[in-house]
Amino acid sequence: MLLRVLVFLALAIFIYLGVAKIWRDWSRQFKSDDEETRRLRRERDARERQKPGIIDLKRDEDGRFRPDDDDKRR
Repeated sequence: MLLRVLVFLALAIFIYLGVAKIWRDWSRQFKSDDEETRRLRRERDARERQKPGIIDLKRDEDGRFRPDDDDKRR
């Protein structure tokens, strides 16, 4: 009886450790995919900001966003 309990306990531990390793690997992979997506999005946004016709908006005293007066790309 004790041997049966030990075998089941050992199997449960092996299964738990295997599932935990799979979870960590998948989480790490998804996190790196998300970071890559964010990096690509930032690069795309930076390229788009350099295009002519793009203006910078600044928040005015009344809370509205208006074009910056010293915008040199106009």
